[in-house]
Amino acid sequence: MANDWLPDWLHQRAVLSPDRLALVAGDGTDRWTFGTLDAHVTTLANQLVVFGVRAGDRVALLMRNGRQFVTLVHALSRLGAVLVPLNIRLTPSEIGWQLADVRAGWLIHDPYHAVAATAAARELPQPGPVLLDAGSLRGLPNQPSHPISYRFQLDAPHCILYTSGTTGHPKGVVLTYGNHWWNAVGSCLNLGLSPDDRWLACLPLFHVGGLAILLRSVIYGNAAIVHEAFDPVAVNQTIDAEAVTIISVVSVMLRRMLAARGGQPYPPSLRCVLLGGGPAARDLLEDCARRGVPVVQTYGLTETASQVATLAPEDALRKLGSAGKPLFPTEVGIVRDGAEAAAGQVGEIVVRSPTVTPGYVDRPEATARALRAGWLHTGDLGYLDDEGYLYVVDRRDDLIISGGENVYPAEVETVLLSHPAVDDAGVAGIPDERWGQVPVAFVKLRPGLTLTAAELETYCAERLARYKVPTQFYFVESLPRNAAGKLPRRELARSLSRPGATE
Repeated sequence: MANDWLPDWLHQRAVLSPDRLALVAGDGTDRWTFGTLDAHVTTLANQLVVFGVRAGDRVALLMRNGRQFVTLVHALSRLGAVLVPLNIRLTPSEIGWQLADVRAGWLIHDPYHAVAATAAARELPQPGPVLLDAGSLRGLPNQPSHPISYRFQLDAPHCILYTSGTTGHPKGVVLTYGNHWWNAVGSCLNLGLSPDDRWLACLPLFHVGGLAILLRSVIYGNAAIVHEAFDPVAVNQTIDAEAVTIISVVSVMLRRMLAARGGQPYPPSLRCVLLGGGPAARDLLEDCARRGVPVVQTYGLTETASQVATLAPEDALRKLGSAGKPLFPTEVGIVRDGAEAAAGQVGEIVVRSPTVTPGYVDRPEATARALRAGWLHTGDLGYLDDEGYLYVVDRRDDLIISGGENVYPAEVETVLLSHPAVDDAGVAGIPDERWGQVPVAFVKLRPGLTLTAAELETYCAERLARYKVPTQFYFVESLPRNAAGKLPRRELARSLSRPGATE
C-alpha cells in the first residue's frame, strides 16, 4: 500500500501551528503550546533511549492523569514503543497479572504508585519488567542518540488496553495508529471542528475514552484540558474559566456535575457533553434537555478505539435515548438468530470499520470469536430504528457498569470461589443512585463452615479493585443454575425481592 503511513501527529501539528495552545494541566498553570509540547516530547524520548527503551518494547504506565502522562504517550509513539496504560485502581496482584500477560518490558510509575508497582513486579517471575520512576526522567541530558523518523505506520500497534473479560481475566486489546486515526476522523466529521475547541479530559487517561482525547487534540489542533481526577465542582469551574467546548463523561459523572451546578446554566461555549459508558437513564436525558445541557449520547468500545456511533447535535432532542448513527467510516448491524435483524428488533450489535482492533494479545480463540467474517461481534444488545439510529439496550448480558467502570461478575466470582469456606458464588448488579450500578454477591458456604460478610469483604478487597468488591453479601442455601450448569445472574438480582437470602 503506497500510503500506509502518516506523519507523527504531534510533530506535524507543531510544524503547522506551533503557538496554538495544546495542553492545560495541573492546577491550570501548566499551559503548553504545540511547539513546547513537541520539544518536551523529543527530550523525553531521548531520555527514554538513555535508559534503554527501544522500538517495539511494551511499556506499561501506572500513573495519574497529568502532564507527564501526556508527554509519555507521545514520547513512546515517537520511539515506536507500544503503550500499555494500566488502571491505577487495580491491586498489585491484578497489575502483576496484566504485566505478565502483556510481557511488558518496562513499567513506568509516578511517586503515588511506587509501592503498588514494586509489589506487582515482585510477584512476577524474574526477569520481570524494568521499573522506572517517572521522577528520574527529569534533568537527564538531552542526547539525540536515537534516529526519529517522525512517521507512523498505520498498521503498527500504538497501544494495548486491557478490557474486562467474561472468563474472569481481562484481555489486552491491540489498537493501531490506523484505528485511532480513523476514529478521530469519524468523530470530527460527526461533531464538527472549531479552532476554538477545548476538550476537557476528566476521564482516566488509561481508558480509551480518555486516551482518545489526547490523540484527537494533536490531530485536530485543539487544546486538551487534563484533570488529575474527576471532581464535579472543579469540572464546572473549568468549563466556565477555560471556555470548554467539549467534555466526555459517563452518566454518574454528569449527575454529579448537575447536582453541583444547581440552577446555574452552562455557558454557550459548551457545545457538546459527550455521554458514554452505557445506556443513559431517560430522566437524566430529560433533565439535561430542560436545562439546555447539550448532551450527546455515544456508544463505543475499547475494541473500536472509542466511538462507534454518536448522536449528532441536531438530533439530540429528536432522538432522545439513541446513541445515534455510526461514525462515517463505520458500519453497524444487528444480528438476531444468525441473521440480520429487522428495524426495531433487539439483537447483538456488530461493527465493521477501520477502527476495529486487529485482535487480542495472545488470545487467538477470543480474537476468532470476536472477529468473524469481517465483523466485530460486540456481545452488546441493541436495535436500529427505521431511520438507522442505534439504541443500546444492554452492555453485554451480565456486565455491571459502576461509575463508568466495567465489572464482570465472572472475575469477582473467581475471587469468591478461591476462599476455602465458599462452595458456590454468583455476582449480579443492582441499581445504585450514586454509581448507577454496584455488584452484590450471593454465596453458598461449604457444609460446617462459617464466614461473615465483613470477612468476605476484606478477602475481596485484598484481591480486587475497590469498585469490583461487592457492596452486599447474601448467604444462600443454593444458587439457581440451569441444565447446562450456567448461572442466570439476572435471576440473582431479582431474588432480592423474594425471601430466602440473608446478609
